[in-house]
Amino acid sequence: MATGYILLIVLGLAVLGFFLGRSRALSMARESGRRLHSLPNYYGQAVALFTAVPALFLLAAWLFLQPLLIENRVSEMIPDRVIPDGGARSLVMADVRRIAGGLDALMAAGQMTEADLANMRADFTNVRNRLANVGVALGSNVEPAVLEAAKEYRKAQNSGRLWMTVAVLGLALGLGVWSWTRINPDQRARNASETFVLALLIGASLVAILTTLGIIASLLMETINFFRMYPAKDFFFSTVWNPQFRGGSDLGFLPLLWGTMYVSIVALVVAVPIGLMIAIYLAEYASKPLRAFAKPAIEVLAGIPTIVYGLFALITVGPFLRDFIAQPLGLGNSSSSVMTAGLVMGIMLIPFVSSLSDDIINAVPQAMRDGAYGLGATPSETIRQVILPAALPGVVGAILLAASRAIGETMIVVMGAGAAAKLGLNPFEAMTTITVKIVSQLTGDTEFASPETLVAFALGLTLFVFTLGLNVLALYIVRKYREQYE
Repeated sequence: MATGYILLIVLGLAVLGFFLGRSRALSMARESGRRLHSLPNYYGQAVALFTAVPALFLLAAWLFLQPLLIENRVSEMIPDRVIPDGGARSLVMADVRRIAGGLDALMAAGQMTEADLANMRADFTNVRNRLANVGVALGSNVEPAVLEAAKEYRKAQNSGRLWMTVAVLGLALGLGVWSWTRINPDQRARNASETFVLALLIGASLVAILTTLGIIASLLMETINFFRMYPAKDFFFSTVWNPQFRGGSDLGFLPLLWGTMYVSIVALVVAVPIGLMIAIYLAEYASKPLRAFAKPAIEVLAGIPTIVYGLFALITVGPFLRDFIAQPLGLGNSSSSVMTAGLVMGIMLIPFVSSLSDDIINAVPQAMRDGAYGLGATPSETIRQVILPAALPGVVGAILLAASRAIGETMIVVMGAGAAAKLGLNPFEAMTTITVKIVSQLTGDTEFASPETLVAFALGLTLFVFTLGLNVLALYIVRKYREQYE
């Protein structure tokens, strides 16, 4: 049974359990003439929660573990002789999954029976023609071991899906009936229901923490594998980035770090002053009608897809900078440059700085403004010497958010700055960033047994540590200056 149907059945059983549990509690109260400990709805909620929550947790765990177990089991069936030279077992497993999916599609279309599948042999023409009918293209001969592995993969998947259906629905029915039979007027249904809800809230609050730990663990494990293949000294201190995928690669990190920093600095130089001036004007000088119009209009910039900004950089900003600045000054002939990406990214970041800074400035107590005016300060002096220092922690947070957004941007850099990994000071030359190279190293039919692929995880972990350092620095600055106003 499909996962969606299982989910709907479990939710349907939970709804049914709610009404049955509520009805049973009311009928027992009438028959015994005793008051219920809790409101009737709590009895229904208890039955519904016992029916749905454990079953859904089992479903999620099954969906997570089953593919891992099947992959490991089927992967052991593939002999080393069918793995192409320079290839990886993961690439053969991709063929196994595609063939298994094609066999399922043939079964669903009525073009094959279980008897046909049992008698099918690894004849290239037969297998290729049959799978081509359902959109599965095979570019090479089908090894007998690969076809047998695909059959076993499909069989294990179908068997696992059947047992998952039985286990999940059985658990939902079993716990639902058990919780329904436990209903009595003295049962503390409200306590059970609220304990369940509290556990769910705690679990939800742990999602972010566990996700962060999972991201760090996955990056760290693959990074360790990378440094076992490629020297850490060459990665961190080399000035050459030249992945070859056939050996002899130079995977120096410094050109990518420099490109990331250069583009981000240009973007922040554009976004921070303009964003702060917009925030000050809207908060201190603009009339209410103008503010009501201008702030949403500026925030529209944050909702524009980054691919649109990339096209704007590629078609408009890049050629303009090349034709009117770079070429006349002899600084370059390319429309892809650090300045192109930085300017467009800075425009994109303006609402991040202006909107948050505006909210922070408006949160400064009016009493501080009145005190400054009472001492004879002008509005501009009040802004410079009272409001901005008081709002500094929030402003630093807005700038940090903009910086993190700039460091993690990809599409604008791809289309505006190019993909050249090099060190240079000329802002009208093409460069690239860490995020762009992470995407390029993981694009296509990659296999996780070469340093050219695993370097993406090392880049990701390094970028994570770098961003964490920026957060720590910003926190230090915020705490240092906040003490003056508390």
